[in-house]
Amino acid sequence: MATPDPFPIPAILREGGVFWITGLAEAGKTTVAQALARKLRQFDIRPVLLDGNIVREALGETRSFDRAGRRKMAYTYARFGRMLASQGQVVICSTISLFHDVHKWNRENIERYFEVFLDVPLEELKKRDSKGVYSEADDKEIVGIGVEPEFPENPDLQIANFSDIDPESAASRILGECMAGAVH
Repeated sequence: MATPDPFPIPAILREGGVFWITGLAEAGKTTVAQALARKLRQFDIRPVLLDGNIVREALGETRSFDRAGRRKMAYTYARFGRMLASQGQVVICSTISLFHDVHKWNRENIERYFEVFLDVPLEELKKRDSKGVYSEADDKEIVGIGVEPEFPENPDLQIANFSDIDPESAASRILGECMAGAVH
């Protein structure tokens, strides 16, 4: 009789799936996604990173930041993530994409999906503002100010990504939840 593996590898890491890391601008989505990718590489897993800004640029969609344009891009990220995951890839998507219908679509259409919401107060986001998002941009195009966000209703993991939480700790929490079997 074979002994069970004490640390079974979750299907999302074995068969592919999507880690959807969302939150407002400057919440640390890209940094946490990169930290998670580094941790996964330690297990010989080479994830595909889909960063919202980089995918936008690659597709030439650098001008549509109104609500409709943002929703269209959110579905684009979701469909790319599903396509890659269905081919056995582990995908880490870091994107604002704060739309309930997109989150619902992801849960219904991506077999192994893990949603992470990086929750950071607006005042902290404004302090970080490394890209000038909150100080230089047109307020009507900023999610959380001019574009109403639809924060995840039931994320698999919510992380208060400020104060004593650093990107490595956040990535460790995501991986820990994944290993504990929290992936749907």
